[in-house]
Amino acid sequence: QVQLVESGGGLVQPGGSLRLSCAASGPIFSVNAMGWYRQAPGKERELVATITRGLSTNYADSMKGRFTISRDNAQNTVHLQMNSLRPEDTAVYYCNADVIEKRGSYHLSNKYWGQGTQVAVFS
Repeated sequence: QVQLVESGGGLVQPGGSLRLSCAASGPIFSVNAMGWYRQAPGKERELVATITRGLSTNYADSMKGRFTISRDNAQNTVHLQMNSLRPEDTAVYYCNADVIEKRGSYHLSNKYWGQGTQVAVFS
C-alpha cells in the first residue's frame, strides 16, 4: 500500500517560516508529479505548488516569491519551504503524488493524498 506522510506543520507568527515535508513509501516504481494543496476552514481545497519529476515547478499566484517547492527523486520526498507567512495561509496542507505502483508484474498509475498537516499563522 502506497502512503504519503506529511510532517512539519505547526503554529507560527506572521512573517515567520515553516518547512513541510512529505515522504512516499510502499511498492513504488516511480513518482511523477508531486504537489502541495491546502484547505482553509469553509473553503475548497486549492493548489499551492506542483513539481514534476524533471523539477519543473508551478505555483499559485499568491504563493509566488514566498513558497518554494522541491523534491528528492531518490527518496520520493517533496518539500515546501514557506516564508513570509500570513494569517490567510492558515490551512491544512496536503501532499499529492502521481505514483507508478508495482503490482506484481504490472505497473499501475494512481494519485495519492497525504493525511494533511495543520499550519496556523497568527500572533
